[in-house]
Amino acid sequence: MAPWFRARFVLALLGALVAIPAAAGPSPKHIVTAFFDLAFVQRKPTEAARKYISPDQYIQHNPGGADGRASFIEGFAAYVEKTSYRCDIKRVIAEGALVVVHNHCKENPADASDRGSAVMDIFRVEKGLIVEHWDVEQAVPAQAKNRNTMF
Repeated sequence: MAPWFRARFVLALLGALVAIPAAAGPSPKHIVTAFFDLAFVQRKPTEAARKYISPDQYIQHNPGGADGRASFIEGFAAYVEKTSYRCDIKRVIAEGALVVVHNHCKENPADASDRGSAVMDIFRVEKGLIVEHWDVEQAVPAQAKNRNTMF
């Protein structure tokens, strides 16, 4: 191979390597799914919060909770850890930085009479951490006017 061709080949190869973007981190969907699974399926919400929620910019839209990761840990995480509260993920939908988790939560899963609630949690992820949360909850009724489930 001629030296001029080899030099052009090496420069082209280096140019191609430089043009390859650095590997992106986990997707918002992956981050939220991992957080939700650890917090509410495995029931380790404090560990999940420390790993996946921004320490200084977590915005909470549920009127029962204050802003901030520390508030989540002191409030809802403490509640989950001292009770048998558990959620099962039914589906996860993502668009950009927003991720929706459709889940079935129960206060006492061992109690057959606890039908639980259908919950939609919406999270916003920024720079690999959860920075915002909304939720909507509906109790699962004893009887429905159709044969469909809420899940």
